[in-house]
Amino acid sequence: MPPIAQLSELDLNKTYTYADYLTWQIEERLELIKGKIMLMSPAPNVNHQRISLQLSGIFYNYFKTKSCQVFAAPFDVRLYNRKKSVLANQDIFTVVQPDLCVICDENKLDTQGCLGAPDWIIEILSKGNTKREMQIKYELYQESGVKEYWLVYPYEQAVYQFVLNDELEKYQLFKMNCGDDIASPFLFPDLEIDLKEVFLE
Repeated sequence: MPPIAQLSELDLNKTYTYADYLTWQIEERLELIKGKIMLMSPAPNVNHQRISLQLSGIFYNYFKTKSCQVFAAPFDVRLYNRKKSVLANQDIFTVVQPDLCVICDENKLDTQGCLGAPDWIIEILSKGNTKREMQIKYELYQESGVKEYWLVYPYEQAVYQFVLNDELEKYQLFKMNCGDDIASPFLFPDLEIDLKEVFLE
């Protein structure tokens, strides 16, 4: 059976696995959320990319002497319920591509990306994906055990920090930053991020 090369060949109502995902040769960017195909927004705009690059530079300088590693999209992160174990690609139903992620357990890294929850995920919102990022991915990252999750709002020049409460297994809003604040992740409190530089146009 020839590999799928067109999005129209896929059934958007069907449940797929990561094993299926690996066989696709599709130009469109997509993610797999609990087996369902979710189309990604068109190529990010200039402002989105500028913020991503600024953060990438800051993270590179901070993490280059540490054991944690930073990755930027496109980079496959395979997620699953942390209370369950995963045996093979056909057992994985979620593949996402966060804008930025930090992974401290090198055992989660392989040639295909990350298997399991990154420690820290940063999503930069664009007008076309706000609902998805705020609702679906919020719950997904929470369930998967991502310890810290940042939502970056380019137009509002704001950053919302959520930290996972291990006892409740729920995110709690840690801090809201905006404008020219200095933002520091809960996991890495000595990392100071000048938002004035991040949002500089």
